[in-house]
Amino acid sequence: MITRRHVIAAFVSAPWLAAPARALAAGARRGQEADAIDAFVRRALAEVAVVPGLSLAVVRGHEVLMTAGYGVADVATGRPADADTAFYIASSTKAFTALAIKAMAQRGAFDLDAPLSRWVGKSALPVDLAASVTLSDLLCHRSGLENLAIPYRAAFTGEHTPRVMSALLGATKRSPDPPYGVFRYSNTGYNLATTLIQDRFGLDWRDMVDEAVLRPAGIRRTTARINGARRRMQVAVGHTPAADGRIAPSPLQKVDATMQSAGGLVSTARDMARWLEIQLNDGVLAGNRLFPQGLVASTHRPIVEQQAKFGPYVRDGYGLGWQTGRYGDQRLIHHFGNFAGARAHVSFMPERSVGVAVMANEDVMGGEVADLVANYVYDRLAGRADLEAVYEGELTALKMRIDKRRAGLAASRADRARRAWSLGQPNSHYVGTYRHPLMGRLDIVELEGRLTVRAGAMAAVAEAGAEPETLRVELVPMSGQTLRFSGADILVLDGQTYQRG
Repeated sequence: MITRRHVIAAFVSAPWLAAPARALAAGARRGQEADAIDAFVRRALAEVAVVPGLSLAVVRGHEVLMTAGYGVADVATGRPADADTAFYIASSTKAFTALAIKAMAQRGAFDLDAPLSRWVGKSALPVDLAASVTLSDLLCHRSGLENLAIPYRAAFTGEHTPRVMSALLGATKRSPDPPYGVFRYSNTGYNLATTLIQDRFGLDWRDMVDEAVLRPAGIRRTTARINGARRRMQVAVGHTPAADGRIAPSPLQKVDATMQSAGGLVSTARDMARWLEIQLNDGVLAGNRLFPQGLVASTHRPIVEQQAKFGPYVRDGYGLGWQTGRYGDQRLIHHFGNFAGARAHVSFMPERSVGVAVMANEDVMGGEVADLVANYVYDRLAGRADLEAVYEGELTALKMRIDKRRAGLAASRADRARRAWSLGQPNSHYVGTYRHPLMGRLDIVELEGRLTVRAGAMAAVAEAGAEPETLRVELVPMSGQTLRFSGADILVLDGQTYQRG
């Protein structure tokens, strides 16, 4: 006899009903995971209390688990951050630039592993260097080359044109420490690579990344053109501690001229979710192949070895725009970035098929919150049993570090305020334009009785130096530099001698 119970059981066991039931259960789990992550982010920001805003993307396989924005994009306006707010990702840009260059190589423009001399044509780059260094060397930070002027102009002053950068290639030299083949992280390799590409092909790095990466990926709000982005959409403002200790907009904000190939993109949580899915699935997004098979995955393979730690992360190599290493017992491909009030964490675990991007608009006092959020996501999704207790301790430790930094900063400022003025002549004696043949122009002006130092996009009011005939300036916020006057028309900044006139 067939009862009502048998009929119900038959329907429940039917495959066309079991699949939706499983989907509902999976959806409920996704919702619980996203809710737990959301709650932790809100708690972390509230307790840390120095990071105004944060953006988060979490991807698992072909699924976007969540995208969200928290806090505010700018403390001056109070505008809330959301998943479409663009944050500066700093050195996380390198993965985009490297993929664009690898795509050009795959199309036959050059060979990444051939000496530069085979394709650069006529160039100011010294002949012996062009004959012994490759693009792969530049992109994985093992070239052993240094060039102070090109990264300085590209990222800090913004005083450059393609012609100027081309000429500055001639100042490139070998570094004795470390030598060729040994990993040393810097922006120089990326800036040299894209300067050479522009020199040879007339292709600006921004156009190269747009055409080879952003458009194929359907990543529409990520851009190196920050001035235009500010007109079209909300862009988070970088923040640093002000003179009174409060978190305020940084005096140094990125402009188009300082958005460069080693650190020159803003991106949103939604765009970073697409980027992570593309990385996890070797160029496939939502079942559609957007990049040739093997292209994306090839950038993840380490080219040079390193042995380093960054917080809880062990680093063992560097590929094309990606650090390689581990978080706990899991392989972690990652790249972070920071600059004058911005902090980015972009990472993924290939074996678990999970990726996380966290972008924050403060980095000096509480920038580690970006890593802490990412770690919480990974541990939560792994089902870590002691999760809440561990992260209670992590938050407590971070708050203690912030309190220590705050106290140290206040003490340092108070100590500097007690210094006697360090210049022996009236301010007008030092006013003028000083020039360096490679580093460019530096201006000293007097405003309301105080000396202000300007170098392109950077400017800072000078403080008394610790020694006679010196000034202390923060052209880069929270990074004091000593400016030393020597004779009537000479000043020295960061070991570089500038001549007035």
